[in-house]
Amino acid sequence: MLTVSNVSLQFGKRVLFDEVNIKFTKGNCYGIIGANGAGKSTFLKILAGKQDPTSGHVSLEPDKRMSVLEQDHFKFDDVPVLETVLKGNQKLYDVKNQMDALYAKPDFDEADGIKAGELGVIFEEMGGWNAETDAATLLSNLGIQEEDHYKLMQDLDPKSKIRVLLAQALFGNPDVLILDEPTNDLDVETITWLEDFLADYENTVIIVSHDRHFLDTVCTHIVDLDFGKLNLYSGNYSFWYQASQLASRQRAQQNKKAEEKKKELQEFIQRFSSNVAKAKQATARKKMIEKLDVAEIKPSSRRYPAIIFDQEREAGDQILEAKDLKATLEGETLFDQITFNLKKGDKVAILSRNSLAQTRFFEIISGNVPADAGTYQWGVTTTHAYLPLDNTDFFQNNDDTLVDWLRQYVETDEERHEEYIRGFLGRMLFSGDEALKSSTVLSGGEKMRSMFSRMMLMRGNVLLFDEPTNHLDLESISALNNSLENFKGTILMSSHDHELVQTVCNRILELTPKGVIDRYMSYDEYLSNPKIKELRNSMYA
Repeated sequence: MLTVSNVSLQFGKRVLFDEVNIKFTKGNCYGIIGANGAGKSTFLKILAGKQDPTSGHVSLEPDKRMSVLEQDHFKFDDVPVLETVLKGNQKLYDVKNQMDALYAKPDFDEADGIKAGELGVIFEEMGGWNAETDAATLLSNLGIQEEDHYKLMQDLDPKSKIRVLLAQALFGNPDVLILDEPTNDLDVETITWLEDFLADYENTVIIVSHDRHFLDTVCTHIVDLDFGKLNLYSGNYSFWYQASQLASRQRAQQNKKAEEKKKELQEFIQRFSSNVAKAKQATARKKMIEKLDVAEIKPSSRRYPAIIFDQEREAGDQILEAKDLKATLEGETLFDQITFNLKKGDKVAILSRNSLAQTRFFEIISGNVPADAGTYQWGVTTTHAYLPLDNTDFFQNNDDTLVDWLRQYVETDEERHEEYIRGFLGRMLFSGDEALKSSTVLSGGEKMRSMFSRMMLMRGNVLLFDEPTNHLDLESISALNNSLENFKGTILMSSHDHELVQTVCNRILELTPKGVIDRYMSYDEYLSNPKIKELRNSMYA
């Protein structure tokens, strides 16, 4: 379907890809993974023909159509929403415009009629007569209300624009579908719809995403970009991750007998093969894992940060009590009548259909802003460490080195020693000269890792996180996930990372304008429960 032959890309002396060869075939969904800066998005641009490689070529099977999720959110500002989706199939859109132009001619003659008839046959073969209905259905499934279908794109908010561009990419059943971070700014219901759509998709899908649950649900293969090469593996992200961990362990066990290693591998494959959500995934995976040899899984150049949250002291039984909390913003009620009592060891997912409500909640209970009404009280033995959604103020107008930046958050002379500070930075992959870079030149991911260093220093027994996976790569997200699962204290967290919430949290608090929904259950159970779904809808109505 789509073939990459000897593709190399070089910027100056830096080689991003070196003679990459891979074939993407029909019926499979490929997740492209790799460390930040490895070139995942650049590779997608080469596949889409938007960037030329230094050498080699990409070939699409004749008469096949490729569709790419548009990254320029202003490109169609002067185009109506429904028409923007139709432009996703440019050939169909052009045929439609030719037909419309012919029928609009004031001197329409017999030759025009013959031409229009020929175009009509082509249009019908392409499913053109149902095109507008199909486009409208896609928009509705992605949360774009019918009254917005005929607005200009420039009149939509940024999140709605992204959904329209996603509908454009999906429209018309393209033979090859290329999606770069398609779940950004989507709510959980829309992501679930997209997961189901792609899991049942019959053509070729190629995706870059930092959402592990999404990759696990839709991918039949993982393409690991490392050392300038692409290595293809059957299965989803979790299968690749755990297989790579197994491979690393087995390489370290030089004295272990081959028979023992083979048995360990067989048990691993059997465990994964019996736990597949989608039939298509199972079929594709079983075809290849029968031949899988751990020795074929390449050692990775990726580094995983050591995120370790320790409590200075264990909290007592009273953690946090809230009564009738209310918050508004510019006249809009974000939440109201929020009453709950936290127990020691609760790991709580804070949900809301309005992300502003989640952020305001954390700002209130951390003491940064007052509530419009109600009260809250922390237990006297609690100490909390807070990771806010926006960390700009922590790095603004501060030209300190990272060592000096982190030093300001320690209290004792012993902790102020550079060796002690560097220990925490080193866990976050800031070693050597990296720890001496200015805190004002950090990337988004580096700032997040610095904030984790700060939180680890604080050794709180209650951790507050507002979207902690923002700007993180898959390695850092996995490390954070493992750390929070092992943390013995209490956690309150909002996150769009489905896997993180599902594996860490044992309690759900959803903040609504009509009160709180409070359940001790997993995230998946909460989302799939029909009675809770009905209750949620009523609380926002």
